[in-house]
Amino acid sequence: MAKIKVARKSTAIDMTAMCDVAFLLLTFFILTTKFRPNEVAEISIPASTAQTKLPERNILLIQVNKDGQVFMGVDDQNTRLRLLDKLKERYSLNLTPAQTNAFRLLDAFGVPMAQLPKLLSMSNDDRSRAKQAGISLEVVPPKQSEFMDLVQLIRQSNEEIRVSEGRPPSDIMKIAIKADKEADYEAVNEVIAQLQQKKVNKFNLITSARGSGEASTAKE
Repeated sequence: MAKIKVARKSTAIDMTAMCDVAFLLLTFFILTTKFRPNEVAEISIPASTAQTKLPERNILLIQVNKDGQVFMGVDDQNTRLRLLDKLKERYSLNLTPAQTNAFRLLDAFGVPMAQLPKLLSMSNDDRSRAKQAGISLEVVPPKQSEFMDLVQLIRQSNEEIRVSEGRPPSDIMKIAIKADKEADYEAVNEVIAQLQQKKVNKFNLITSARGSGEASTAKE
């Protein structure tokens, strides 16, 4: 009796579910990705063997470039707006709604307070190319430096936002110093000295993991 041959059929695979999963994953990564903010100063950080990770949010970042110029940035937009209200009162700044919105989106800046309105009036491209002079560390008795004014006003603003949002006392703003490895020692030392004069003794010094170019470690 002759064998009955079974016709061969190709296997059909329904890819619909896999496509759905792929698009869901893509959407997830797009919505949760946090882009690296534009840096107002080019800073090459030193290497270290420290392994303490820098917090991902609620940070006051103080940057010192190789020329000893100081820049500051806050990662929370609500804190920026509260800070700007205090700066307008302290330094008698008259700002338009457009300038206010520009400050809300500003990752970092480094100009004397008198020059802040001019900086905020620039377009994003012009602002990124502008040569900022740095925040003044000069102390003119009986006043303190503009740098320390900013540190105190930023911390006050952030604390007011924390209380208004009902966040726990442990969720306080962290201070991080990111200094270029070729930065003038006196400038970095002056930043630390002024912080310590106001009893700010806990902060992070940002470094890179030894053998790596990533700013992945910090030390207190």
